[in-house]
Amino acid sequence: MDNQAYTQRGGNAADVLRLLVRALLYGGLGCLALLTTIAVAAFLGPMIALDLYTPAVAAWCTVFTAVVVQALPFLLLGTLVSAAIGTLTPENLFTRLLPRSPALAVPVAGAAGAVLPGCECASVPVADSLIRRGVTPAAALAFLLSAPAINPVVLVATSIAFPGQPHMVLARLGASLATAVAVGWLWLRFGDDRWLRPAVRRSPTQPHRSRLHHFASDLHHDFLHSGGFLVAGAAAAATFNIAVPRSALSAFTGSPWLSVPLLAVLAVVLCVCSEADAFVAASLSGFSPTAKLTFMVVGPMVDLKLIALQSGTFGRAFALRFSSITWVVAVTGSVLVGWWLL
Repeated sequence: MDNQAYTQRGGNAADVLRLLVRALLYGGLGCLALLTTIAVAAFLGPMIALDLYTPAVAAWCTVFTAVVVQALPFLLLGTLVSAAIGTLTPENLFTRLLPRSPALAVPVAGAAGAVLPGCECASVPVADSLIRRGVTPAAALAFLLSAPAINPVVLVATSIAFPGQPHMVLARLGASLATAVAVGWLWLRFGDDRWLRPAVRRSPTQPHRSRLHHFASDLHHDFLHSGGFLVAGAAAAATFNIAVPRSALSAFTGSPWLSVPLLAVLAVVLCVCSEADAFVAASLSGFSPTAKLTFMVVGPMVDLKLIALQSGTFGRAFALRFSSITWVVAVTGSVLVGWWLL
């Protein structure tokens, strides 16, 4: 017993020594990095400040900041809900609530998207948690697409942006829900769950840790992980905004065949939050109602920050395939619903 106690004390002392050495090493490296940053900032700061006065750089900073600031609260909401679903809810809760038939679970999950008042950034981590909880991927993906497009906040914002035009609200609701369900069914028929390997490949939970600890750990991981891809998507959107002149877009307003795909592409690159895109669409006075509808349907389902978030959460192979199919279905559904109602 004495030998075991002595060995244990020796092991503890060695662990403490390693921790101290590691702390000193990290502290030294951190101080060196801080001093280097201060020196570089002191030397380059005046030149960078002068460059920021140029209109192009100022516009880039404005767009980048706007995209990140408007999306960050909803990303936090999504990661909170995702962590709660993954750690605080019973294992089989969602599989009990949804129909057992995957074909029926898809429209039910799509309709359930109306109850989460958030933007597209929030839906990605929530869909990830649903898949890890045993929900069929097709149903989770239908929810991912419908939640930011048909929730009450978005529909009320659309009615305010288009006063006296209830058919525009109805058209957005119908086209968005139809797109979400159609993409879910397409995934059910042709999708491959192996593309979702990053969503399933999570470290197993450790039973000696509390649920609150797992909740905090998942929240920390998901928020930092998704936030990095949000920043990358916002930077791409800001770059497009300053690189493409507005005069080049006005040439497409007179053609109904070109205006629809143009606004569908703009919805991808502008990364407007789903709670605000109706006001942007209403301001595009030179475009047809169907083109405006396409902008509002495509934006919450496919944009640069969403593609980046999906790549980080589910993998690049999934994001490229899923975004391409969703874009085509969303444009087709918008044209059909617009031809019928608008």
